Amino acid sequence: MALTQRKALLLTLSSAVVATVLTAPTATARPGPPPLTWKPCTAGSATECATLPVPLDYRKPDGRQIELAVSRLRSDRPQERRGTLLVIPGGPGGSGTEKLAKVGAELRAETRGMYDLVGFDPRGVGGSTKADCELAEDDLDLVRLRPWPGPDGDIGPSVARARHIAEACTRNGGELIRSFSTANEVRDIDRLRQALGEEKLSAWGTSYGTYVGAVYAQKYPERTDRWVLDSNGDPDPERVERGWLANMSAAADDRFPDFAKWAADPARDAGHRVAKRAGDVRPLVLSLAARLDKVPEKAGGKDLLTGNRLRQAVQMGLYTDRGFERLAALIVSARDAGGTPVPYEPVRASSTEPAVLFGVLCNDMRWPRSLPGYARDVAVDRVRHPLTAGMPVGVTPCAFWPYDPTDKPTRITPDGPSNVLMVQNLRDPATPYRGALKMRQAFSDRARMVSVDAGGHGVYLGSGNACSDRAVTTFLTTGQRPARDVLCTAGGS
Repeated sequence: MALTQRKALLLTLSSAVVATVLTAPTATARPGPPPLTWKPCTAGSATECATLPVPLDYRKPDGRQIELAVSRLRSDRPQERRGTLLVIPGGPGGSGTEKLAKVGAELRAETRGMYDLVGFDPRGVGGSTKADCELAEDDLDLVRLRPWPGPDGDIGPSVARARHIAEACTRNGGELIRSFSTANEVRDIDRLRQALGEEKLSAWGTSYGTYVGAVYAQKYPERTDRWVLDSNGDPDPERVERGWLANMSAAADDRFPDFAKWAADPARDAGHRVAKRAGDVRPLVLSLAARLDKVPEKAGGKDLLTGNRLRQAVQMGLYTDRGFERLAALIVSARDAGGTPVPYEPVRASSTEPAVLFGVLCNDMRWPRSLPGYARDVAVDRVRHPLTAGMPVGVTPCAFWPYDPTDKPTRITPDGPSNVLMVQNLRDPATPYRGALKMRQAFSDRARMVSVDAGGHGVYLGSGNACSDRAVTTFLTTGQRPARDVLCTAGGS
């Protein structure tokens, strides 16, 4: 699971569990990696960059090595430094170096220079060694990468596309795509810890990064210092990524009323006021989507707004309050167009993003193969949750993935130090609150959770809630967590 539309891809996800055997039996006895060689990322930059070599296959530590891009913003108060705080990106497919570049200065000020801040690009991402599925441009359209069913719930086109993408990725991705997994990301993080010369790491994992963080904390509890998990998912080892994707149906329903209230506010101008009453926004959007289901994806060589493109824009527009304005403008333009086609600029992935996305999703667990089962799930889900129309339970390339998982999912348990702080919005459109409660239950007394009466995906230094930001900052700077789980109000108290 990064929070831009393009980085959101399939999940922009979630959190949870992972693999039991994360380190090859012989790897722990081998010498660690050499120290990192740092240099300014750009001329005059305060952020330093380095490259970390890691084994392609940890069962063959002397075999092929690949490279991970790493960045660091050093403490500006070295006398106060207590260690390293690792920024674990979301996705799968998010860039830690990119996130550090965006939030590093604010995070360093917030934590009073107590940490060297480090970001990294997981294998396949950003400046790290990449694989490429070599998909055609049309395949990179997010409405095709995601399993949106036809207007009547038909999954036939999704099945054909998923099969094609699985074949292209496994044919063109080579042995590298086979190595993309949460288990290997956790191994890579511990190798990074060694290269940094740290006995322990602190961390801030967001979205899918909470999944990675939870796994690391389960596998290496003695190597965790202060551990923040922001926007969490259900760690049920029987479901993992498939469950996170399925949970997005109800998550959109949880969040949509926030948008409806905003879009019906009399203070909105005509270009952004969707309806006069909040209760009218949802049926209007659903009727628009049904009307747009009759529109082709292209006409005269130009892309057009279709029903699924509108549904997708709604689902992604719910990630932050900042997305409401653009989403409302799109809905109003479609509403006012009548029968006139509405031009639309599709959201497209880069040529390498599907490789890491599907590599991780499909290598982490074995997905169901029954196509009639997917059809039944879509038929039920589209009735229960028409905003997402069955997409979250549709057929992905993982249904045709030729590889079995190398590492079996594991169960998150309370074993380990009580040093985990979870933060979670009540109305998260990607990682719903009900899933975060499962993570909280799994950690038991090892964790505390700060819930926020707000919507959106991502809490710390992103939601503007002073109460939750204060709780996280206090934990990172003093080690003190709330004595019990707490709820922050929308006003930040």
